[in-house]
Amino acid sequence: MLRERLTGYDLRLLDIEPIEGGITASVTDLDAMVAACEGVDAVVHLGGISGEDAWERIRDVNIEGTYCVFEAARRAGVGRVVHASSNHAVGFHENSPEAPDDLAPRPDTYYGVSKVLGEALGSLYHDRHGLDVLCLRIGSCFDAPHDLRGLSTWLSPGDVTRLVDAALTCENPGFRTVWGISANTRRFWSLDGGRAIGYHPQDDAEQFADQLSPGDPTKDEAGRRYVGGPFTL
Repeated sequence: MLRERLTGYDLRLLDIEPIEGGITASVTDLDAMVAACEGVDAVVHLGGISGEDAWERIRDVNIEGTYCVFEAARRAGVGRVVHASSNHAVGFHENSPEAPDDLAPRPDTYYGVSKVLGEALGSLYHDRHGLDVLCLRIGSCFDAPHDLRGLSTWLSPGDVTRLVDAALTCENPGFRTVWGISANTRRFWSLDGGRAIGYHPQDDAEQFADQLSPGDPTKDEAGRRYVGGPFTL
């Protein structure tokens, strides 16, 4: 989504799978990450397992990999890291209107724990080493919402680009957590943190409402009640 939309930047791409013109390496390879960070102004960290998995896999990839990102950025003199965190870092909070961007950690899975630890590493590397760190607590980032919960949590391809662009260009952000959602009519969570860094979403999941039907009642209820939705089941 970002590669084709994030214009105006000289992108240095890295993935564990080959990318045309990119670097092939694992986010868990500290030496490779340091080399990849040399001479760059900011890192957008999206690498890792994007859902629940066995503890050993989450530990080895998401937690160790995120440490490597921050440590590589520090060693290479990078000034800013934009970290893809998740609503699942705070998944066991109950939804409430305008839930703030800085909800205290309450993870719903091992995956959520890895995002809590990523945010904690970001806080440490800001306070100890002076990096600017923005942790984006992403909701549901797809071309279109997959279920009724997505009408509240959707982050569109266009808006994720606007969010990352704002995170890369805002002045003196320090350390902060920001919800990653579009301007959804049914949203649960605040847009104040996004506005503070210059993020102004333009899309609304409501356009898909007529295309979605109720699913598993238990999952739908969890989606209404908890930030993390069915991940809490």
